Amino acid sequence: MISYSGLEKLLKQRGVTKTDMANALGISSRTIAKISKGEKLSRIVIEKICGYLGCDPSDICREVSPNHILQILRDEKDAKISGGLYHELQVRMTYNSNHIEGSRLSEDQTRLIFETNTLNIGDGISVDDVLETVHHFRAIDECIDHAEDTLSEEFIKNLHYILKHDTKDSRLDWFAVGDYKKRANIVGGQETTKPKDVPAKMRHLLEEYNAKESVTIYDIIALHSDFEHIHPFQDGNGRVGRLVAFKECLHHNIVPFIIEDSKKMYYYNGLSEWGKQNGYLTDTCLDGQDTFKRLLDSFEIPYN
Repeated sequence: MISYSGLEKLLKQRGVTKTDMANALGISSRTIAKISKGEKLSRIVIEKICGYLGCDPSDICREVSPNHILQILRDEKDAKISGGLYHELQVRMTYNSNHIEGSRLSEDQTRLIFETNTLNIGDGISVDDVLETVHHFRAIDECIDHAEDTLSEEFIKNLHYILKHDTKDSRLDWFAVGDYKKRANIVGGQETTKPKDVPAKMRHLLEEYNAKESVTIYDIIALHSDFEHIHPFQDGNGRVGRLVAFKECLHHNIVPFIIEDSKKMYYYNGLSEWGKQNGYLTDTCLDGQDTFKRLLDSFEIPYN
């Protein structure tokens, strides 16, 4: 959907009606109707209007997502609004996701990095903890910017690159930053997909998921579990997987979920039991969705 609020504002400032503009430019009534309905105009028409008003295309129209939560996140991100939904999402999701994976940064330290780009260093804080916190902020931005794109291997690999570049892992010859793992790994005592089988498994997973006509929160939870069981990267799979789930919730107009660090044992248990008892992981993710809903409530943002 396209918003022409900028056009309406400029016309009002100049004391010109849409009919006046249409007559001056030879624009049809059908085109004016498209503006009223928020439909996309051709590049030629946009250029004509910009020439008439002496402005840039970004001054008269912008694409608006039908997902109002996504639109709020994009607007606040672009406007660099402090203390809003985007701000709190960045801090809370980054803190919890990184802490689940062993980061020793506190939520207050995570908040300080996001808000001031500085850190009051405490004992035992590694450079990688700081780097991966900053990188996670950028990865969330990537998910917001590309929320409506079809999920792809390229996007998932790029998330991994954003998270892991410049870390100590990136200096290891055998560690593939932004690409699938080269060495087999065992997680929680369980074998994961062998490196040679990862590309085919990932292609199959995404083909099956993207073929769904209607995606629910339960489909996204299943996608997340399947991704974690494949464990396609050498490290960083948990963070990438939770970011993918966040992106897909925004894509399908579903309230996202934030797995809190305090619930990580339920989360790990849910992943290990998936396929035998899916309710453990499902309940944990739905609890994480309630966490996000409480965040929306604090800003009086509707989600039903």
